Order: sequence, then structure tokens, then C-alpha cells
Amino acid sequence: MASAPPAVRLRALVRGLVQGVGFRPFVYREAKARGLAGSVRNTAGGVVVEAEGPEEEVRSLLRALREEAPPLAQVDAVGEEWLPAAGLEGFRIRESGPEGEAATAVPPDVAVCGRCLAEMADPADRRHRHPFVNCTDCGPRFSLVEGVPYDRSRTTMRAFEPCAACAAEYADPASRRFHAEPVACPRCGPTLRLEGGEGPPAAGEEALRAAGAALAAGRILGVKGIGGFHLAADAAREEAVAALRLRKGRGTKPFAVMVPDPGAARRLADLRPGEERALLSAARPVVLLRRRADAPLAPSVAPGLGTVGVMLPAAPHQHLLLEAFAAARGGEGPPVLVMTSGNLSEEPIARTDGEARERLAGLADLLLLHDREILARCDDSVLLWEGRPRLLRRSRGFVPLPLALPRAAAEPVLALGGDLKGCFCIVRGSEAFPGPHAGDLGDLLSGEAYAEGILHLARLLGVRPRLVVHDLHPDYGSCRIGRQLAEGPFAGARLLGVQHHHAHALSCLAENGRTDPALALALDGAGWGPDGTTWGGELLLVDGLRFRRLAHLSPMRLPGGDAAAREPWRTAVAALCDLGAGGMARELAPRWPSVRERFRKGRGRDPVDEAVAILERCHREEPDAGKFATWLSDALLQRAREALEAAPAGAPVPGAAADVRRAQGALRAFAAAAPAEARATAEVLAAGMDALVEAALSADPSARRRVLDALREEEGEPGK
Repeated sequence: MASAPPAVRLRALVRGLVQGVGFRPFVYREAKARGLAGSVRNTAGGVVVEAEGPEEEVRSLLRALREEAPPLAQVDAVGEEWLPAAGLEGFRIRESGPEGEAATAVPPDVAVCGRCLAEMADPADRRHRHPFVNCTDCGPRFSLVEGVPYDRSRTTMRAFEPCAACAAEYADPASRRFHAEPVACPRCGPTLRLEGGEGPPAAGEEALRAAGAALAAGRILGVKGIGGFHLAADAAREEAVAALRLRKGRGTKPFAVMVPDPGAARRLADLRPGEERALLSAARPVVLLRRRADAPLAPSVAPGLGTVGVMLPAAPHQHLLLEAFAAARGGEGPPVLVMTSGNLSEEPIARTDGEARERLAGLADLLLLHDREILARCDDSVLLWEGRPRLLRRSRGFVPLPLALPRAAAEPVLALGGDLKGCFCIVRGSEAFPGPHAGDLGDLLSGEAYAEGILHLARLLGVRPRLVVHDLHPDYGSCRIGRQLAEGPFAGARLLGVQHHHAHALSCLAENGRTDPALALALDGAGWGPDGTTWGGELLLVDGLRFRRLAHLSPMRLPGGDAAAREPWRTAVAALCDLGAGGMARELAPRWPSVRERFRKGRGRDPVDEAVAILERCHREEPDAGKFATWLSDALLQRAREALEAAPAGAPVPGAAADVRRAQGALRAFAAAAPAEARATAEVLAAGMDALVEAALSADPSARRRVLDALREEEGEPGK
């Protein structure tokens, strides 16, 4: 009889995204299937696997660790240590330990999976209509975890003691809830409740029914989600969407909408295969789609745009809310809800029930709450499909997944962005961990939320930054927060200022795995330069931390300084003056006295494109849209006339023709979004420019003279 092969023992440290993704249950099942003894456990440094048995089976397990990990896992490295056999018996999941330097990654929040949705829809299942159903393959992670190793005791789910049935699933290797830390059911898990309105608070199914009825009646609902609150309204009801826009101070920025499935998304937009995959991905981002002309959406959802941001529900209770809204609304067509960030514009998204009651009181008529605490704010991600996914906002579903760097940092780094569309990034070795979208950092609340997010992610990653990198702008809130952190929680950290567009260039190089010197064309907005002036539009020669500014666009005045970035009409006034339309600018300026004295006469560079773009945006906030269109067209015609008069006889002026064509395009875009009065004016003006284009391209002096005479007569000047 052949003797059994000698036993070997392996101790492996698995690093990467291996906690909170069902990795320990996976190891347990694989080891048991091979008849191996040993254990698996979470540590701060990763997952430690100890396996003993025949060498062939142990090596088979090692291959499985690298090549067959669960769908949500990401194995970055597997360290091997071969030891003498110790006579181990049985295989078990051991209690987590704190040993090892923090090196594991925390998983992002993952949308509810299909199997959990099937259980929620099954009347015979004990989780029928449970608003918080989840398993090892789905559910909240980043938004509720306090630290690593990832265990229930380090999440906000520790407040909910599992019932006997859930505890049995947690301990059953055959269950997909085997060691699923957020496991719960209607008996032992979080619950929904509805506050506000005229009646007493409602809970559970009654809360859902009342919330759906309120939405169908045109009311605005605050909804506690995964990483914060949303504000919801009936997307087909103009009065509801317009009220939400007014209350939130949203201006004309578009709202995102939520639909139950891809079929409903097709009623709103043209849906390509890649876009459908993005909608259905575990991250459940907002995907920008080409809007259908017959989309059943209120005009105020996305005014003047040919696109619409669409997302599918990420949380079980969002599915149930859409069902309740559909039942209350009745009628044909899919239910469509506006789902926008739960905040007043420029404030951080509300995270706690207390914040929602205080800050959303004037925005929402009712609040749909739940009692699972949210630790980390994480707004919706936004994605555009251009043959591949392009993230416009990287947040829920992606944070805190790392990005690989082409070169490892010598020490932990905290990098801070600008004040608009704020974000931050923590670097640990060769991994960069971008934080969630933080919005604009224009007030105290936003700054506090920004610092809170930095400290939370640093704690999860187990790092204390030794270098804080910030923008050169002396007044940025992000820079102020960086200085405060370097003097407080990250005391002793050095500060390093980096020019705004240099930072953009370095980010682009890192994203493409490049470290060699490069020419970088940075066509970003304004950024503070090392010479103390505002830069914009640079050609840079970049070599790591060194750069040289080879060329740049001519500077343009910004009346009010940074205020011009938020109030573009200020820049419009400057553009009109530079365009030689000082009279129009003087007529405009008295309406905003704060600008009146900030102007000086004179000409800068040719600002046609700026004037077109800025005034097209301004009309959305300004009731006198028709007057804007007239001012703009007058200025453009004046410039074209000057260019044609200065040109030699018989010589075409293609530059003037190109300018006028751009102006025509902008005016027609203006017309598509403007009120009726301005629309008619802009369309007539755009059509009338055709003759000017022909004259600019013509070599016939008489044709040009006829057009110029017509222009003079229109302005009351006799023809010559």
C-alpha cells in the first residue's frame, strides 16, 4: 500500500482588495475541497492563509488564490513562506488580528446584486421586501467601515445584533452570507421611517407607501441613501422639478434621474451597449446619455441640453421607493425620479439624520430615513461613455479603490485639489487613493466635510501623511485646510505648493504610466502662477517637479478676481470692453455696481470666443436674454466690419469668416435654450451673418462694399 505524500505547510499573505469581498469564505471552501488543514484570517496587512497538506494540493490552493479570487476581489500580491509541517487539523476562519502594517484596501460600496433582488421580490423568502438586503457579493462597504481588519465590529452594523437565522447563515460555509459582515433581515436589521408632512412619522411599508404617494403628489422627498442623502422629485412633473431647482439654488445645472432598469432608460435616451454595461455595473454611476426628443421629462430636468444623466438604483430601498412611486402615480410609462445630491448648492451632501433635519428643512417636504449610520460621505459617480468609460466624477462605487502609480512615493503623501469640484488623494507607496467628490469648498461646512473625509480615508489606509501637496493659490480653502492638518493631525508634515496646471500635467502623465520629460498643453481654467498672476492655457515643458512655461494664451482681466469664476457675467463685461464694445459694457456694468470701478478701457487679445461662450451661459441666469443676444451680435458685427475695412482690397479675410461662423454657432445654441423673445432675435441675427461670411471670403471688392454699406445703414451711418 502506497504511503501518503509528505505534508508541507504554507503561510501566505494576500494583499490587495481582499477584505469585505468574500475572500475568507472563498479560501475556506477551496482549502476544504482540497482536504487541507489550517486557517484564514484578516489582518491589517492583508489576509493571512495557513495551509498544510500534500504539496500538490497546497500549490493548487496557491494558484487559486492568485487566479480564482471572488468577483469583487483584487489580488495585488501573494507572499509565500514555506514552513515545516506542524500536524494541523481541520480548516477554520480565525478571528481577525491587528498585526502588520496597514496594506489592504477597503472595498467601495457595491450595488445590490441580482440574487438579493430576487429574494426581496419573493413573497416566500424571509427577506421579502427587506430594504437592506445584502450578501458577500453586494452592499455597503466604504460608507460604513471604521477601520481594518474588516469585521462587523468595525462597521456601523455593529449596532444591529444578528438574529439566530442570520447568525446561522454567517457561520454556514454553504451560504453566500458566510462571513458577510453587514448581514441582516427584517427581524434584526435597519428599518425605514418617514418624517415630516402633516401626519405622524411612519415606518416600514407604510413609510414607503406614504413616500411614494408624496412624490406622486408633486412633493420633494429627502432620501437617505448609501453615502448620504438625495433630494427626489417626480421627473415628469414640471412644477415639482422647478420648485426643487429653486429651493436648492441649482441655477440651470442639470439634474440626474433614476429609473428602475435599462428598459426605462431607453424611454429617455439612446442607449448604446457600453452605456448599458456602465448603468448595470456594480458602481451604479450616473451615466450621461443622448436624450431622446420625446423623453417624458420636465423641461427643468436638464434645460437646454441634449443629454441627460441616468442611473439605476444602487440600494434595495431605492428599488422599493420607485415601486411605491409607480403604484401611487399610476398611468403608463416607467417611473422616473429626479435624484440629486441632498444639499443646498455649494454645501456638502447631508450625511446624518441630524444634518438632514437641519439643512434640508427648507428643501424637502418629507424625509425618508433609516437607522444605519453613514460614516463616509460619498456622492454619486458620473460617467461618460466614449468607446470606453470616462469618469467625470469618481465617487461612490469607485472610492476608495487605488490607482497604480508608475513610481512609488518615498513617504505617505496627501495631495489637495482646487476649491471648485474639490477632491483629495492619499498616496501610499505605489498606490494613489483618490477620495470622494467633495463639491465646492466655498464655505465652512464644505471645508469641515473635506477635512473629515481626509481623516477618515487616512485612518482606513493606516497612513499619516508626511508631505502635504497643495495649490499655489494663497486663498484656496483646500490650501488652508492643508496647513491646518499639517499643524494638527499630521503635525510635522512638510508643505509643498505646486502650480495648478503643472499638477494637471503630472496627473495626466501618471495616468498614462509616464515619468519621462514631456510637453504638456494645459487648457484648464485659471490657476495661480508662481509670478503672482493668474495663468490659463499653458504650453509647459515638464520634468517631474520642474517645469518651464514655453507659451501661453494672452491674459484676460477678471473683474472681482476669483468672483469671476463663479459669476461669469463679470468676465463678459471684460470681454465686451476688450472687444471694443465699451458702450455696451457700461450699460451692463451699472446693473452690478461691484464691477463698475474694476474696469479700465483698452484692448486685450481677441476675445470673440470668450464673449460668445460667457454670454451664452449668462442668459440662463439673466432675465434680459434678448438684450444679451443683441449686445453680443452688435459687438461681433463691429469687429467683423473693422477687420474687413482694414483688409487690402480683393484679399479674402478667412479669420474674420471663421470668427463669424463661431459666433453663428454660439448664437444658434443660445437660441435653442433661450426664452421665446431671445430665441427669435438670435435666430434672425445668426441667419443675417451669412452675407458677412460670404463677404469675408470673397475676393470681389464690390461684394464686400455692399455688405459694409448695409452694416453702416443698419447702424444709422450713411453709406459711402
